[in-house]
Amino acid sequence: MKDETMGQEDAAQDAEACAEALESLDRISLDEIAFDDSGVDVQDEPETEAQSDDQDAGDVEPAEDEADHEDTESEAGNQPESDTGEETVLLDSLPAEDSLTRELPGLGSAPAVDETIAMGDIPLPSVPSAREAEVRHRKMSPKRRNLMVAGVVAVALVAGGAGYAAWNGYQQEQAATVAANAHTMMSVQIGVQAAGLDCSTGSKIPVQVSGQDSDGSSVSETLYVDEHGRGIKLLPGDYTLSIAASPIAADGTIYTVPTTKTQVTVKSDGQDLSAQATFKLKVPSADTVTDDQIDAAAKYAEEGGASSAAAAKVLQQAATARRDAAVNAVSAQKAQASRDADARHKATDLYQLDIPVEWYGKVATWQNGSTLCIYLGDDANTPLVTLVAVREGESFTPDEGDTVLGAANLGNGYTVYASGPVYPYVVPQTINGRTQNPVSTYPMDTAIELVELTTGNRYTYSQIKNDLVGKDGNADAATKLETDYLAQILLPSIKTQD
Repeated sequence: MKDETMGQEDAAQDAEACAEALESLDRISLDEIAFDDSGVDVQDEPETEAQSDDQDAGDVEPAEDEADHEDTESEAGNQPESDTGEETVLLDSLPAEDSLTRELPGLGSAPAVDETIAMGDIPLPSVPSAREAEVRHRKMSPKRRNLMVAGVVAVALVAGGAGYAAWNGYQQEQAATVAANAHTMMSVQIGVQAAGLDCSTGSKIPVQVSGQDSDGSSVSETLYVDEHGRGIKLLPGDYTLSIAASPIAADGTIYTVPTTKTQVTVKSDGQDLSAQATFKLKVPSADTVTDDQIDAAAKYAEEGGASSAAAAKVLQQAATARRDAAVNAVSAQKAQASRDADARHKATDLYQLDIPVEWYGKVATWQNGSTLCIYLGDDANTPLVTLVAVREGESFTPDEGDTVLGAANLGNGYTVYASGPVYPYVVPQTINGRTQNPVSTYPMDTAIELVELTTGNRYTYSQIKNDLVGKDGNADAATKLETDYLAQILLPSIKTQD
């Protein structure tokens, strides 16, 4: 409205200026106005009119006027008549020899063009000579000249006013377009990463929006986007985006809410802001989800993230059930691990230890005082390792066929020695029938299990037989495999008895 009022005031001022210019032009003397004589083309007027307008009859100088008049008449006899009495000459009425294809003087014998230009019935305008134009100019009254100048000025003023009006209208149109866009909601897209989320069956992601629009108005609201980051509509402006709470997937999955905030500028409809604003929502362990997280997700789902309050309630129940099931499973696992730890824990009168996890359920034990034997399954005749406590200063000799596999100093004057068969070497040789004094013979499945247990499943029987030991046998290499493993998993667990 302000721009329209200013435009009306400017138009009124232009009209007033034009009127003042027209009134003042009658008072302009010829000496104050410079004319280009060659550029004025006017009609002849009677000499008496020029005399009556220019000066009084008593002030006329006869000699000069008569001379001018005689010159005018003499030249007028040699020139075409005035505009009103001039005879119209048509090109097609000229004789053939007078056509536009005449030979030009000075060009010698240049060939003439046979074709003529057909001009139709267009009359050729008469062009006054310089002398005639000067006479006509002198005959023109000052009043008429002033009127002509006033006309030119008026045309210029009208043209200028029209140009200004057009430009002002264009400016107003542009301003109206900008103002309209400033009040048009723009759809924008952000980046979202949430594994397994389908907002058509789960709830949408609540996005907290705060900032200032193009009108300078403050904005603080929650909008919702799908798993592709679509759904936000804002007026042009500068905003800060953040994730308000977790969505709820159809299976009850609750996501970890990122704490990042991103500033964006909305300029146009359909703008993709994913390069500036991308939020990653990770899936935590279900048993770690809290009631507060579920309640917050359900609140936003009910307020706009889900299709209805009833749908939000169903999703909340799914999230609670999923969390509770995970908590129960973890509790059961911990209880079982505790029972297993108790079963794996062994103690003598001098030391205690834990059976390796890899061995648990596959071995059994027997003990006698400070001696503890760990054997395969239910076969007490197939020991994996035997532990014996020896006082410092005393020597230790393993049973026949066994090898010392390692030792652990208790720090109380005793050392625990671990000994047993080197199964990675003994078993392949026994199967091949090449050992002179085999401990015993083993079925293939037993042989494979013995090799795997004594190497911690790091090598298979085939690798032991074909690559590490070979047909010729290599007791040192096979022994190192077993001693290294026991030194890592069994010996560190041997501690002094409390």
